[in-house]
Amino acid sequence: MAKRKKRALSRTVLITITVLAGLSMTAYYLSNFFTRPSFVHYKEYGIDIPGNYSMHGIDVSKHQGIISWKDVKEMRVKDVKIDFAFIKATEGIGRVDEQFRRNWFNARQSGMIKGAYHFFIASKSGKAQAENFLETAHLEKGDLYPVLDVEQTYGTSVSNLQQRISDWLIMVEKKYRVKPIIYTNADFYRTFLAGRFDDYPLWVAHYLVQHKPRIERNWYFWQHNETGRVNGINAYVDFNVFNGDSLDLRKLLLQ
Repeated sequence: MAKRKKRALSRTVLITITVLAGLSMTAYYLSNFFTRPSFVHYKEYGIDIPGNYSMHGIDVSKHQGIISWKDVKEMRVKDVKIDFAFIKATEGIGRVDEQFRRNWFNARQSGMIKGAYHFFIASKSGKAQAENFLETAHLEKGDLYPVLDVEQTYGTSVSNLQQRISDWLIMVEKKYRVKPIIYTNADFYRTFLAGRFDDYPLWVAHYLVQHKPRIERNWYFWQHNETGRVNGINAYVDFNVFNGDSLDLRKLLLQ
């Protein structure tokens, strides 16, 4: 009789554990289902935009031509408007984007939250590239942290690539007293940057993914599409979301 009770108790415990495990897994999947961002198509923007994000932005360069920033700022479709913009300032050692000064001035006049980025040439001196950026992009209070766009090696070894990136970051951080944002794509980060620059804010490019960029670290900005349309811009434009709300975004503005 005692053995039967023990066996019955064991079966009861096993069933209870199995049920609880099942409920736990169900709760996990339901949580992911309801919190993961689904894409919604906005015909005015010409693309699908991930939901569950309240802050949206674009990044531009000379390729977008002359921009009417007033029209960009005023465009709103349902719950989506352009809250911020990253503007290309410089490239390599001596190049300045031909639309930078126009974009920088007009974006400021429109009241757009703006940031400047440098396109990194890995085969060139990081310090010289930092000097080019600092001489061109004079960031002020209220601007987004400076950005280093690095997405190609140009045949440079990993050690040289990382050292030159570090040289750029250190010089710019010394000037503005904040850690610059690194922009790159998910694969490039995993292959060349992970482990060395994990304490820098990340802006990651990853297209054709369902819910979020596939990367094993925290990120602040996600470039999810490169064929968006915006009033005031007569060309395709990159679209981004910010991983937070307006209060979080303020933490990435120069003080």
